[in-house]
Amino acid sequence: MKMADDEIKAIVAETLAEQHRLQQESIDAIVLKAVASVLAAFGIEDDDRKELRADFQHLRRWRKSVEQAQSYTFKAVVTVVATGLMGAVWLGVKVVLGK
Repeated sequence: MKMADDEIKAIVAETLAEQHRLQQESIDAIVLKAVASVLAAFGIEDDDRKELRADFQHLRRWRKSVEQAQSYTFKAVVTVVATGLMGAVWLGVKVVLGK
């Protein structure tokens, strides 16, 4: 029984696709195991994912609030300095006009 070239190509392509799929599954399993072992080394278990996500969300909110407070602080300092300078200029003008 002689196979046609198209049949051989189809079988080879199917075999290569299956081999690629199996390799990809192996790679995915290895990566997942590596990530899990790194997280375990930091004391983070699989069951802690929800808590870890909540912790990161809390840290993000904290960081954003600190950045916002820094922005308001900078604006307040600039306002105080500008007001002080304008007050000094006003007193200078009053002294010059008063003499």
